[in-house]
Amino acid sequence: MLNKLRETIACILERDPAARSKLEVITCYPGFHAMVVHGVAHRLWVAQWFWLGRFISHLGRILTGIEIHPGATIGRRVFIDHGFGVVIGETAEIGDDCTIYQGVTLGGTRLYKGAKRHPTLGKGVVVGAGAQVLGGFTVGDGARIGSNAVVVKPVPAGATAVGNPARLIEAAPQTTDATAAHVQEPVAQSAQGTHSVQTTHNAQTMHVASATNTAQTTQTAEDRHSGEKQSISTPLSPCDADWDAAPLKALLDKGAPASGSPASADSASESAGFTAYAVDPGAGDPLVKVLHELINHAAAQDARIAQLCQTIEAMGSQVKGQTAPLDAQRLNKLVDE
Repeated sequence: MLNKLRETIACILERDPAARSKLEVITCYPGFHAMVVHGVAHRLWVAQWFWLGRFISHLGRILTGIEIHPGATIGRRVFIDHGFGVVIGETAEIGDDCTIYQGVTLGGTRLYKGAKRHPTLGKGVVVGAGAQVLGGFTVGDGARIGSNAVVVKPVPAGATAVGNPARLIEAAPQTTDATAAHVQEPVAQSAQGTHSVQTTHNAQTMHVASATNTAQTTQTAEDRHSGEKQSISTPLSPCDADWDAAPLKALLDKGAPASGSPASADSASESAGFTAYAVDPGAGDPLVKVLHELINHAAAQDARIAQLCQTIEAMGSQVKGQTAPLDAQRLNKLVDE
């Protein structure tokens, strides 16, 4: 217990530039007082002295303005800065080296006893002032929650969540960009085809190459002939050829669930018009999603146009006025910001 308090004092001195001495931290920091009181109340709660643990935590709330349920589990070196208005629920779990600012709520959206109703914070999580983290999910190690954000879904490790409802603006390093993979897929396929041709035997290579050249010549003539017919009959551009509006329509539609589908207790309470804290866990930002769909579609079409230009130049014609490829990753990041 004393070692944990010493670590708490040391982490406050390290993270708060306004802290000048250990005496100041011990006597003037409500976050430190709240951790001391919670340590006593939590021990009583674990020993099944429920009323006494709850009463001591209530006294700590009156003294510090920080409400921590005695059943909450808090790790080592947790710093509650300022702390006024912080509420931490019964089943909340806070990992080591976390930092929580004033006005933060680690609450729940369900009212079932015995269930995991409050969030779990991993190690090194920072929760900004006024943020609301609501639900029994996990916030990964090293994640950042922006000020006044309302988080109702899991946050991966190392990510940053902002807004209401919260959205991720910085994913973990191990995540890959789906757009880049989609744009580079034709190039990878052509590289694999080239590699497979190079690894065949010399005699078979000469035979296959001659047959392939003959087939490509015939196919090129047929494609040119069919392309001329298509250009005469349908004046569609490459961007209009494969346009699929279904994903955008699905994002904009707010259709109700099917009447025949089984409804859980949670969906029943939401259909009755009640959600705790007035939060819809399934809510999202439709405008941001539509912009992402448009950017990804434009990037895919840009890659197709680039391939068409390469094919035309390989046939001996020169394509003028080519522009730089679309940077979909940068545009998606701008939309998120």
